Amino acid sequence: MSKLAEKVQQDLVEAIDNDDLVLPTLPEVALQIRRAAEDPDISVTTLSKVIGRDTALSARLIKVVNSPLLRGAQEVTDLYTAITRLGINYSSNLAIGLVIEQIFHARSDVVGQKMRDVWRKSQEIAGISYSLCRSHTQLKPDQAALGGLVHQIGVLPILTYAQDHYDLLSDPVSLNHVIERIHPLLGDKLLQVWEFPEMLVHLPGQYLDLKRQPAAVDYVDLVQVATVHAHQGTHHPLAQIDISSLPAFKRLGINPNKPIPCAELEDSRTMFY
Repeated sequence: MSKLAEKVQQDLVEAIDNDDLVLPTLPEVALQIRRAAEDPDISVTTLSKVIGRDTALSARLIKVVNSPLLRGAQEVTDLYTAITRLGINYSSNLAIGLVIEQIFHARSDVVGQKMRDVWRKSQEIAGISYSLCRSHTQLKPDQAALGGLVHQIGVLPILTYAQDHYDLLSDPVSLNHVIERIHPLLGDKLLQVWEFPEMLVHLPGQYLDLKRQPAAVDYVDLVQVATVHAHQGTHHPLAQIDISSLPAFKRLGINPNKPIPCAELEDSRTMFY
């Protein structure tokens, strides 16, 4: 690691430890959706009104419902029907995950492109996590998708920091080193601040621990296997890993001699695009 990367890493870790690092806030619409979903008596009509305040979010949710993995016999064209099909909790989790995209904006073209790359890969992994969860576990697919969408959320404050430090922004090698080393720690911190559910709050810090041994299959397992799968055929270090050798792969109960259907995985990759 370069001296610049070491210094930035040290500065960021100290800022985290001292609670001096300014973390992005969860968009207000996401907070409104969460509060609404916490009401046990909430109706589809009420949740539709809350989500419907954000027209772009409404359109995205309807698009997801019509994706190959979720679509029914008839195309969904309105938010009320979309929420009815998915259910209150399902719709709320997916909406919160999708609204996080609003945070991925930048003043710099370089940072903007990096943010788009991170978000696109997160969408891909969210879709694969959803598909794996639905076919190989009794866990909730919407939580798996939300985990996939936020597993790299710790990259966001690093890129925001880089915008104000040109020496780091102009050195992509050092920037990538800092991202690799720090984003899991920042991700955990950010999800704690955002009061994410306990089942997801430590996911950013654990999904790269390929040898972890939880008592039972969990959402980290799903995102981990989805992440390794998503990098197959690339030059990323994770592409060198044999997925079937992962303890998480075995916990999911996937038969290594019976690969996951390619068509299903291809559909899942674009679920959130």
